[in-house]
Amino acid sequence: MKVTDLLKKDVMLLDLQASSKEDVIDEMIASLYKHNVLTEQASFKQAILAREEQSSTGLGDGIAMPHAKTKAVTEPTVLFAKSRNGVDYDSLDGQPAHLFFMIAVPEGGNDTHLQTLAALSKLLMEPSFVAKLKEAATPDEVQQLFLEATAEDSEETDETNASEADPSTSSDEKPFVVAVTACPTGIAHTYMAEDALKKKAKEMDVDIKVETNGSDGTKNHLTDEDINRASGVIIAASKKVEMARFDGKHVVERPVVDGIKKAEELITKASNQDAPIYHASGEQSGDDEEYEKQSAWGKIYKDLMNGISHMLPFVIGGGILLAISFLFERALGEESEVFLFFNSVGDTAFSFLIPILAGYIAMSIGDRPGLMPGIVAGMMADNSDAGFIGGLIGGFVAGYLIVLIKHLLKNLPQSLASLKPILLYPVLGLLATGVAMYFAIGPIFSTLNSFILNFLEGLGTGNIVLLGILLGGMMAIDMGGPFNKAAYTFSIGIFNDTGEGAFMAAAMIGGMVPPLAIALATTIFKNKFTADERKSGTANYIMGLSFVTEGAIPFAAADPLRVITSSVIGAAIAGGLTQFFHSTIPAPHGGIFVVFLGNAWWFFLLSLLIGTVISALILGIWKKPVSK
Repeated sequence: MKVTDLLKKDVMLLDLQASSKEDVIDEMIASLYKHNVLTEQASFKQAILAREEQSSTGLGDGIAMPHAKTKAVTEPTVLFAKSRNGVDYDSLDGQPAHLFFMIAVPEGGNDTHLQTLAALSKLLMEPSFVAKLKEAATPDEVQQLFLEATAEDSEETDETNASEADPSTSSDEKPFVVAVTACPTGIAHTYMAEDALKKKAKEMDVDIKVETNGSDGTKNHLTDEDINRASGVIIAASKKVEMARFDGKHVVERPVVDGIKKAEELITKASNQDAPIYHASGEQSGDDEEYEKQSAWGKIYKDLMNGISHMLPFVIGGGILLAISFLFERALGEESEVFLFFNSVGDTAFSFLIPILAGYIAMSIGDRPGLMPGIVAGMMADNSDAGFIGGLIGGFVAGYLIVLIKHLLKNLPQSLASLKPILLYPVLGLLATGVAMYFAIGPIFSTLNSFILNFLEGLGTGNIVLLGILLGGMMAIDMGGPFNKAAYTFSIGIFNDTGEGAFMAAAMIGGMVPPLAIALATTIFKNKFTADERKSGTANYIMGLSFVTEGAIPFAAADPLRVITSSVIGAAIAGGLTQFFHSTIPAPHGGIFVVFLGNAWWFFLLSLLIGTVISALILGIWKKPVSK
């Protein structure tokens, strides 16, 4: 595939009218949609703006390359646009952007178009080519320029690849450095940084090998021999890359845009070993003031998302298998081997939810040493009925305790440095986290659990509608924590003692509303959720109907105020309605598979629908569009 195959003439805009960054994006997206490159505009714009929030794609020198990879794209396309007056695009050099390349890439498929986009990115590093592009007046002229440039670039690439493939062409007298380039989407900046580093190294008479972590996977992988031979390492990346292999090397770590704009500085630092020594624990012996800075909330959100993204497979996989098990239980009985198999596997996956959430939050904060204490914190939270909120708190506590321990041990003699990752961090991290969970977080939630249970028992059945409201709402507050556990335990206790399933109906409906409401909200309010959230939302239909409340946990962890508040309101209303309609459920679990065994089951379904719709509307209206 050639660059000109992606650079379609009919979508080009050689006289942009927009005068602001967002207007430029809107005008280009409208052209893509008009020419059937996009099935719809909203989700693609969300993805474009999400990428801009990570770092501006205004590269400087008058060029901007907004890009996104979504299902809305029908075929890989590059839209070229020009603005005569220039637009303030938050460019790295603070200057207006005149040339725009909007890259639209579909999800899935092969990587041929990604290689072509890499070639396009490298062409834009040539000042003479960019100058000619600014003078082009028609789509045909633009295409002709790219045809000529790609032919020349192909010859140079063949020569470069031949040189890199032959170790004999690399002199031991020259400095040798290695580099890794990566950007969040792996479409453009990754390859522009690679090209800039290679060209600058050639000018400086320095040998370099660059590994790219793009959308098409890792290319030009650095071997152990490469790393051992290198004077220093350059990490020009705006996402996480594999770092343990660089243990003991001088590492210059910067955002990917520095690889494009500050290639000479990075190569000088790496070749002169003027950079901190990296240790596999994630600790560095010095600070690099030029690191990409994040706000406090940005760091917390990143850490939280790291936990949620690793927890999601357990939620979806375990939840679906549990739902299937209830179906087999209804058809074959609770002694059925098929039911026991699906139930056991699903339940086992669910037992990892909170430990995985906490572990990967802690790992995001404290790197690899945080993983084990974080997982233990999550397990202790789960065992003490602290629920996902306790586990979430435990994950952050474990991560920051590891950061504290690293700080306290930073002046340890070099002879003992090797003990830190294999002995000191694990032991001290686990001890500190265990103390925090055992003596603080666990007891707090355990005491809260006992208080709530006593309150419910003292309330009695004098006002069953009020009690139904409380039970339904409590099931949705913390989805496995003390409120949820107290409501469920109380309902099961009444059910076991009397065989009366009225309160069981309130508790079950309270656990069904949150995932169902989230699923409905992601269906109705598509622009309020990311593509990944909409995919997870679909699975919540099954989990909600099956009384698997945990499907809502990733959403509640990511946006607790809106998700929990809307869930509690809808669940409380539904719980109260079950008591008003005198609905009963003669089983402690099963959801939709046992509803029809109870009294007034049609009113139970009506209550479920009402609570779900109310909760979904509150959440959908309250949430802001993803683009904002």
